[in-house]
Amino acid sequence: MISSHFLNTVQLGIKSLLLHKLRSGLTMLGIIFGVCSVIAMLAIGEGASYEAQERIKRLGSENIIVNSIKPPEDNQQNSSGRSFSVEYGITYKDVTRIQDTIPGVERVVPMRIIRENIRFDRSQESGQVIGTLPSYSLVQNVDLVAGRFLTPTDERFQRNVCVITEDLVRKLFPYQDPLKSAVRVKESYYDVVGVVDETGTSEQRPQMGDSQGEAVDNNIYIPLSTARSRFGEMLVKRSSGSMSAERVELHRLIIRMADPNAVISGEQQIQHLLNHFHNKKDFELIVPLQLLREAEATKRMFNIVLGSIAAISLLVGGIGIMNIMLATVTERTREIGVRRALGAKRKDIIVQFLIETIVLSIGGGIIGILLGILVPVCVSYFTEMKTIITAWSVFLAFGISGLTGIIFGIYPASQAAKLDPIDALRQE
Repeated sequence: MISSHFLNTVQLGIKSLLLHKLRSGLTMLGIIFGVCSVIAMLAIGEGASYEAQERIKRLGSENIIVNSIKPPEDNQQNSSGRSFSVEYGITYKDVTRIQDTIPGVERVVPMRIIRENIRFDRSQESGQVIGTLPSYSLVQNVDLVAGRFLTPTDERFQRNVCVITEDLVRKLFPYQDPLKSAVRVKESYYDVVGVVDETGTSEQRPQMGDSQGEAVDNNIYIPLSTARSRFGEMLVKRSSGSMSAERVELHRLIIRMADPNAVISGEQQIQHLLNHFHNKKDFELIVPLQLLREAEATKRMFNIVLGSIAAISLLVGGIGIMNIMLATVTERTREIGVRRALGAKRKDIIVQFLIETIVLSIGGGIIGILLGILVPVCVSYFTEMKTIITAWSVFLAFGISGLTGIIFGIYPASQAAKLDPIDALRQE
């Protein structure tokens, strides 16, 4: 009996809304866009946060990265227009000190990074020549696509071999087999022995003559001993009326700790060690584990901000529903009087108006969910930006839309139930 009475009340509420389809549709718009914005904004924020964390994870949560940077005083000297020579950055002695002094260090991988043009036949691409050890593949996420990586024999005999990125293969070798070819850097030729996938792992790497570096995907890896003998450690720059020379032994160290829990303490010890032997601030330490924790904290704050902004849209939509329902109460005063005169109780009037507001909010919530799922899909398709739609964001948006209907429908429903039946029947 109660269920049939409730169903009748629901049907009556839906019929009342359908009598004014345009007004009901416009009232739902606030909820629709509010729910849509909650889901879409959280999906875009989640995708951006995921990509940032993945880039940090590729650096290795067990790694400590040391970069050579040009000291500020040397930059000031460079602007004076005089001829001078500076020496800065990480040295081979630093590698030995870290390996012999810092407890818990599993391996240290030095890197020399030089920006040069890479040529094959008539094709040419700007890229980075990275001199490193074979153990580089053990401390970085390098996916071998074809061939092999560098070997200890290549390092020992200073072989002219290289491993190139898959992105560079597509540009230089559109039809040829790269493993049967050689690329030219300056006047030297390097036999391609392997192809690695580094898609999406480009980062800022300090390079010879460039303390900041730039994001470059066109990388070739050669033995560190080969890079040292072919390119040397001195870079000379000439311009009108001035000349500068810079000597950098190593541009980067990747230090792998045996225990991930020792990364933070290891970073402090390495910082203290390098400060002791470097009189000027010509290095910087990067700890991917710390960056990852900061990225996760930023993600939480970002979600709160985006969710708050989107919740304001739902609040505006709820106010719109309450406004329309208050106007409806005035408009349907005589109808309320007739129902009260026929025996309807106050709670029946309250239920009827609550049902109408809930139908508006839930109907708008369902449409908003569909649009909220569609928007991130379109963003990913047209911009190649990763978006992640989470189940909790959908339930959150839908739950808020339902609560909006209840909260903002209570006052109009109570106002309708307070109307005196006799006064209501007198209304024209």
